[in-house]
Parts: sequence; structure tokens; C-alpha cells
Amino acid sequence: MSMETYRIAVVGATSLVGQEMIRILEERNFPFSSMRFFTSDETASRLIYDWRHEHSVEILGHVAEQEQFKDLDLVFFAENEDSSRHWTPLAVETGATVIDCSPAFRMEPGVPLVIPEVNVEDIRHHRGIITSPDCMVVLLNMILAPLHKVNPVKKVIVSTYQSASGLGSLAMNELTLQTQQFLAGESPRPHLFPHNLAFNVLPHVGVFLDSGYTKGEWQLLEETRKILHDNNILVSATCAWVPVFKGDCAALNVEFENPINADNVIDLLAKVPGLRVADDTSVNLYPQPRVVSGMDEILVGRIRQDILNENGIVMWAAVDNIRKGAALNMVQIAEEIHQRGWLKAKGRK
Repeated sequence: MSMETYRIAVVGATSLVGQEMIRILEERNFPFSSMRFFTSDETASRLIYDWRHEHSVEILGHVAEQEQFKDLDLVFFAENEDSSRHWTPLAVETGATVIDCSPAFRMEPGVPLVIPEVNVEDIRHHRGIITSPDCMVVLLNMILAPLHKVNPVKKVIVSTYQSASGLGSLAMNELTLQTQQFLAGESPRPHLFPHNLAFNVLPHVGVFLDSGYTKGEWQLLEETRKILHDNNILVSATCAWVPVFKGDCAALNVEFENPINADNVIDLLAKVPGLRVADDTSVNLYPQPRVVSGMDEILVGRIRQDILNENGIVMWAAVDNIRKGAALNMVQIAEEIHQRGWLKAKGRK
């Protein structure tokens, strides 16, 4: 293993994903010699804290663009699509490697879209940008990939139940306030969501496309095909916001090419790193968003034969959308490129 250390930065350091990533980098002892913190949000706090230190946060654009990422080896982007689209190429121009969790470059040809447990080899030929998938794509492909190897997946019908944290801390605050206002007999007004989320479910994740699907639903198809290197897989999704603070869930109905047995599926998934089977209906054991919060693993349960199709399996899964769905996946990508020698510190051969 390489013993190099790197000068790294987190863009979006004040966001939920950015703050979780900083914690994980320290927890897992990623070999950095220095870490800088950036945001493009002029209203964000200029200071962030961990249990030992306070750190200053730099505002992007307050120095000349070509100077912004000078002397950095690795930059994590945990901001919105527009910010990534503008700043990522500038970071790459300075020679830094970028790991980005926004949708900006995920579907670009030649840009790896990576879940380390699934398609780590795709990173090998990166040209400076490596992307991390949507959190529901991480959940879906961590489950599909090991099964697809032994019995090809033909199609998936998936319904997602996504928490307010997917839109950040302001969305969590909005859910708290709406809940308090409803209970006080007041009439809340939505800001970040299209309607009130408290005591409600909104089948509307991402903008609506001409097809009638939302962008959030369509990316489950596109990103899964890219990650599994199979353009024949069909994914039809309905994605909904639910009044939960953290942790996303999905109901999966998967059809395979050949007959499949639920017990075999359980045995296969139980061996997969990053997955944990939680499936004992006799004691009401199944994945839940509250249980998965703070966990590195994705929980999968309610694994059963589809009564309509001997080639089908029905499952329920949950993921901490901020942790494994985004921050941890990005750190794992960084660990892989470090360990495999695919990340070089500037000025050192």
C-alpha cells in the first residue's frame, strides 16, 4: 500500500454530506497531510467544528479561480450540480483529482460512476473526475450487483421512500417547523418541497420530465445501466419524499432471467461486504430508517418470492442516505485510488 499523504479539500464542508465526510475521513484515518474547507454558499457559516478543533471555511470565488485549488491533490465535492459543473473542471486543471457526488458529470462518457464494492475497476482510467451515484442508486446496485452475476437481472420495479435530509439541513428544519405548526393548529407554507411534507407523502423527487417520470426516477435507470455495464436492464421507479428526517428506504421487485429462490438470495446477500440482511418476520425484524441511521451497511430484508413470477424476488431495503448513500461511498473511492496507486500527490512521482 502507498504511504503517501495528500493535501485534500472538502467543497460543501458545511453541508450534511460534507460534515459527515470530514468525520469519516478522520474516523478511517485517511492519509491526508492537510484538509481545507470550502463552500460556494455566501450565507454559510465561516466556521465548522469537530470534537477537537474549529476550522475556517473558505468561500469559493474569493480568490482568482485558477488559484482556488492550487496545491491540492484531492478535492471532494459535496455541493449542488451547478457548483460542481463550474468548479470541478477548474480543480482538475490544477492537477487535483476530484470525487463528486452531484449529478453534474455522472453520465459523461469516460467519467467513472463508482460504488467501490460493485465496480471499483472502472476507476482505473479516470481522467481527473470520479463520480459517486445518487444514494438510491447505491442502495439498488449494492443489492442487484451480486445477484446479477449469478442470474442476470431483466427488470426492476422500485418505489423509494426518501427522507428530508436528501435536500439538506434546511429541509430537515422545514419538516420540524411544519410538524410543530400542524400540531399547533397553524397552516405551514412549504419552501424547499413542492407541498408540505409533514404528515404527508410527495411522489415528486426531482423535476418532472416529458416522459412523466421525474429526474430522480430516471437516474435510477441510467446510473444502474452505467454501473452494471448492461444497457438491457430495465428500471421503472416511483420516488417519494416521506416525513422522515434521515434514512431512505426502497421496495424492490426484481425479475431475473431464470427462476430464483428466496433462500439462495438471502445466502448470497449475507456474504456481500457493505450489506447486512435484517430479515426475521417472527420478531418483526426488517430494515427501518431509524435503525440504519449512522450505519455503514445497507440493510435488506422482507426477502420473498414474487407470487406472480417464479423468476421474481421482492425485497425491502434501507440506507443512511447521508453516510453510505453519499459521504462514505466517496471516502471509499478515495481509499481505493490511494491503495491502488491511482492517486498521485502533486510534485511527487
